[in-house]
Amino acid sequence: MPGENLSRDEARERAELLSVDGYEVALDLRSAVGDGPAQGPRTFRSVTTIRFRSAQVGASSFADLVAPSVNAVTLNGQALDPAAVFDGVRIALDGLAAENVLVVDAQCAYSRTGEGMHRFVDPEDDEVYLYTQYEPADARRVFANFEQPDLKAPYRFSVTAPDGWTVWSNGASEQGADGAWAFAETKPISTYITCVVAGPYHYVTDSYRRTFEDGTELEIPLGAMCRKGLAKHFDSDDIFLLTKQGLDFFHEHFDYPYPFGKYDQAFVPEYNLGAMENPGIVTFREEYIYRGKVTSASYERRANVILHEMAHMWFGDLVTMIWWDDLWLKESFADFMGTFSMVGATRFENGWITFANNRKSWAYRADQLPSTHPITADIRDLEDAKLNFDGITYAKGASVLKQLVAYVGQDAFLEGARRYFKRHAYGNTGLGDLLAVLEETSGRDMTSWSQSWLQTAGVNSLTPVVTYDEAGRITELAVVQEAAESHPELRPHRVAVGLYRRDAGELVRYARAEVDVAGTRTVVGELAGAEKPDLVLVNDDDLTYCKIRFDEGSLETLRGHLGEITDPLARALCWSALWNLTRDALMPARDFVRLVLRFAGRETDIGVLQMLHAWAQSALTHYAAPAWREEGGRELAEGALRELRVAEPGSQHQLTWARFFAAVASSDADFQLLQGLLEGSAKVDGLDVDQELRWAFLSPLAAHGLADEGVIAAELARDNTASGKRHQVRCLASRPTAEVKAQAWAAVVESDALSNTLVEATIAGFEQSSQRELIAPYGEKYFAAIERVWAERSIQIGMIVVKGLFPGLQDDRATLDATDAWLASHEGAAPALRRLVLEARDDLARTLRGQACDEAAA
Repeated sequence: MPGENLSRDEARERAELLSVDGYEVALDLRSAVGDGPAQGPRTFRSVTTIRFRSAQVGASSFADLVAPSVNAVTLNGQALDPAAVFDGVRIALDGLAAENVLVVDAQCAYSRTGEGMHRFVDPEDDEVYLYTQYEPADARRVFANFEQPDLKAPYRFSVTAPDGWTVWSNGASEQGADGAWAFAETKPISTYITCVVAGPYHYVTDSYRRTFEDGTELEIPLGAMCRKGLAKHFDSDDIFLLTKQGLDFFHEHFDYPYPFGKYDQAFVPEYNLGAMENPGIVTFREEYIYRGKVTSASYERRANVILHEMAHMWFGDLVTMIWWDDLWLKESFADFMGTFSMVGATRFENGWITFANNRKSWAYRADQLPSTHPITADIRDLEDAKLNFDGITYAKGASVLKQLVAYVGQDAFLEGARRYFKRHAYGNTGLGDLLAVLEETSGRDMTSWSQSWLQTAGVNSLTPVVTYDEAGRITELAVVQEAAESHPELRPHRVAVGLYRRDAGELVRYARAEVDVAGTRTVVGELAGAEKPDLVLVNDDDLTYCKIRFDEGSLETLRGHLGEITDPLARALCWSALWNLTRDALMPARDFVRLVLRFAGRETDIGVLQMLHAWAQSALTHYAAPAWREEGGRELAEGALRELRVAEPGSQHQLTWARFFAAVASSDADFQLLQGLLEGSAKVDGLDVDQELRWAFLSPLAAHGLADEGVIAAELARDNTASGKRHQVRCLASRPTAEVKAQAWAAVVESDALSNTLVEATIAGFEQSSQRELIAPYGEKYFAAIERVWAERSIQIGMIVVKGLFPGLQDDRATLDATDAWLASHEGAAPALRRLVLEARDDLARTLRGQACDEAAA
């Protein structure tokens, strides 16, 4: 709808004109329960009072509101005709005074897409749960406001809720009569981090106390909540432990007391994100509450998210970017600080291994897409902003900050952060504000560093070039830096170069040198004269952001002895580099798969092992030559089963191999074993087949036609929960019949009845790599439908459908040509939609290059 996609220019113009003194928001949520209307959306009443000033008397502006209807609008005591001033997304405000009071009485809609006020009905007990999610601009779906990050203001929320409910918001609450809840006024914050959570949630409390050097004491009330149905799985003690460890860490390093009073953490259903940093009431996806046995990697991931969101209390909430161009000012820092604090304050001391192997993989992929962008991006409007919550803004930005710490030193970096908070508390900033404090604390000129790392796109490759003398000692070791033609920037890198040799069956480092790489070729003089290594590892210890390449001798060493590397970080870096070679069509996919089969069983880091499984499956699905897929799939399944049987009974490695075996099972014998494990007629010593593992085993059976609707229904009867419903929907859509695929397609493309989570589950079931021929007819239908879907559905659902249903499994030239034809004939389509299609096209082109590489190795 015109006006819904706020532009940067409009926001800048409004910020120059207006300043906001405060909001009072009253929500009546009693309509969340009981029968809904016979027609139209279920709605709630939202009454908002905004006090604001205008720099120009008589000027015109607008407020934001996305709502089915408006009951009344009053500006400075004068009633305005809603039909005349409200167009569905904006309220026109003309003739502004120097000081203004706007009152908007609206009927806002509950959401099923995770945007705005999301309403969820628990299938287990029919209880209703509500929560809000706004970033970047969905607060306007709940109350009238000025929806941009630089118009901060204090808020007072009041909520009328059904009897028996509890309500939370950013401020502390007091329960009144008749389900009325009033909340303390917040500090000045942006619209997108206000929040309301309401319902019969299970709630646990604790508190955090800290005494500062001057004798003052800080007490922060802590709370954690989830649906009642998850209460038996809720390990709140661990969540509170991590919370307290994080608060200790950030207080020690930031020298700025947590400023937002209480600290609640809500684990909510059908959540689109990992979490959201609403001050005083952080929201998380409830999948971080584990219903069955999971590995330590899952607990580490949750810890990282908890600490990432906590870092936002300072980076993002206390100090906020002016506009979404500088989204990195909060997300890159929070992503870096999440791992930095986790390693420094919690039991997860190997977090940098996960960062190197998992998080940076996301960045490398995003930075090689045609849509790559500088960390400081050019965000023209809100659709641009929505798509820039990506691997560049998060993981590359965090990687670059890790490089920055190596560049200026940790002390200077943290002192810069401390000055940044004190100088800009409750305000808004841009890139220059951060660079200014870092220049002060480090004594370095940050301009050239910023231009290279923050204001240009692309990833460099670093390759060692080594020469030796007759005695086998290094005469020269140089690091060669390369860049893609599309993004030719060569950057300054602070790197470590490690030399490794085999010793008694182990690959160990015997020499290391740090060097500042600049330009195309940098000699590492410190390593001249060293004995000849078996492996040269550029970017040892993962100090910079780059793609690691190998000389031929090192690559041969890895082919034969990768599992002998004793240092887990070095081993993870080598695996990541080999995966990049595979994606870049420089290593045949079958070689990578066989490296995984040869060495993954020796991998001690469970998070790395899980990534190897994901990469091996992706290599087989996308990059292997079609003629080798069947053989490769058989090798993967046989290898997975072999490792499953030899894994320590009851160990997390056993669990990981069991899940991988289910994911790659391909033969009749494989499926018979899975059925036996489900029925109890087969057993693997020590393997507890809990409910989540049952669904993991049932999924491939359904996809291969060995579990019909009745079997799936029986499993849902065992697990009639929200999680069970998601699994059931996925399994139903995965069955290999034309009728099933038609029903699944219609459910997500032709109807908006499904919630965000069930749309995702349906697409996950629809897209099966073993069913390429069955879903081939939907390629043409995809291109015919996506522009309509983008126009008619919310941006969140539009993104899920456009990305999820792209016919990437039809991996041939015809699909690439069809994609190019759509792009050529839709130059006027929404830029965000074109970006998604361009990214999918790039993935497909990369797939075809990888398959050609693999076929050449046959």
